[in-house]
Amino acid sequence: MPRGKKVFRSPKGVYDILPDEQIYWEKVRQTVKRICEIYGFSRIDTPIIEEAQLFARSVGLSTDVVEKEMYSFKTKGKDNLVLRPEFTAGVVRAYIEHGMFNMTQPVKLYYLGPCFRYEQPQSGRNRQFYQFGFEIFGSQEPILDAEVIQVFFNICRELGLKNLIVHINSLGCSSCRPAYKKVLVNYYRPFIKKLCPDCQRRFKSNPLRLLDCKQNKCQIFINNAPQIIDYLCDSCHNHFKSVLEFLDELKIPYILDSHLVRGLDYYTRTVFEIFFTGGENKNEIEPVNKLLAIGGGGRFDNLVSLLGGRETPAIGIGGGIERIVDLMKKSKPVKSLVKSFPQVFLVQLGDLGKKRSLSLFEQLWRSGIKVAESVSKDSIKSQLKLANKMNVKLALILGQKEALDETIIVRDMRTGAQEVIPLKTIVREIKKRLKNK
Repeated sequence: MPRGKKVFRSPKGVYDILPDEQIYWEKVRQTVKRICEIYGFSRIDTPIIEEAQLFARSVGLSTDVVEKEMYSFKTKGKDNLVLRPEFTAGVVRAYIEHGMFNMTQPVKLYYLGPCFRYEQPQSGRNRQFYQFGFEIFGSQEPILDAEVIQVFFNICRELGLKNLIVHINSLGCSSCRPAYKKVLVNYYRPFIKKLCPDCQRRFKSNPLRLLDCKQNKCQIFINNAPQIIDYLCDSCHNHFKSVLEFLDELKIPYILDSHLVRGLDYYTRTVFEIFFTGGENKNEIEPVNKLLAIGGGGRFDNLVSLLGGRETPAIGIGGGIERIVDLMKKSKPVKSLVKSFPQVFLVQLGDLGKKRSLSLFEQLWRSGIKVAESVSKDSIKSQLKLANKMNVKLALILGQKEALDETIIVRDMRTGAQEVIPLKTIVREIKKRLKNK
């Protein structure tokens, strides 16, 4: 490389997904699509950019996402926009904007794509990261809380991931949560000066998020804090009890994590996170920092109305694709995780052979034959070497003479035997030979 030339690299916290990695990503995409459609979810794609106020109102002004992590900018037209830090708020906005409340309820939606948060990059967490997820609007039935967890588990199982466990809690509702907040504030008041700076601020702005702190100095206070489950109203208690009974019926392993609150303000009632344990499922709570979180979600029964829509109960879950792909690579779980290797290699020689090869290539793949080529190469030796490297069964050789004679040479790559056959019968002949092999 010439001295002094600038070498461009991807910005900190973002990365390229290279061709060799795409096999894993495509497996995730296909599995999410297939499983979600089986359960009646329809695909939605929302914009990567949204109004900044959408997340300030939904996620919460005092959350780390809004305070520290959003990529925000002002357009030439003076609009305040952000790169989406999460999906749910945008999906809710679309639900309201397009009148989906007029559709038969519940409405089931799923999505895949990138999100953006400005934070310190670490393993499995980047500034541009990819998520899949699904939301159900229009029903408060507890069976749907269990169903979104079931769908997530089924996706992971199809991808070969085992040893998953759910941490689950209930945050109550607007009727019972205020009483718990008061108890929580009274508990923390004597310890304010011993808390980390973020928790000292949260004590005033959003006391529930004191339970979400990951700082070691705050853990002892979290472990001894009063449990919200002891303050649930009858309605929330019965709802949560039903969710757990459905999970028992599904034999989905879970543990009650009474201090799980999640990091976003819009959650109500059921909240949960799904962890990869790295071994057999545990029957007791381990420190969260020793487990790998691969997904999470919960109920957001007030969010639609908060953003200007009708009162609409809702439940959703999101999964981190990077972490799931990393686990797939380590465990090599899926036998079907194999590239679609070609069966036939089309070798072309000379100008006329090159020209005829383009239409022949299309004819072959349209007939369902997996075919490869290298039209930029002229040498028959280099093309056959590439065909051998791809481990194809048959090579088709189309040169000047064959193009003029309306014939083609079929070469068995295993034995080296060759045969000239009429070009018009090529599809039928290739299918017959592949079937016999």
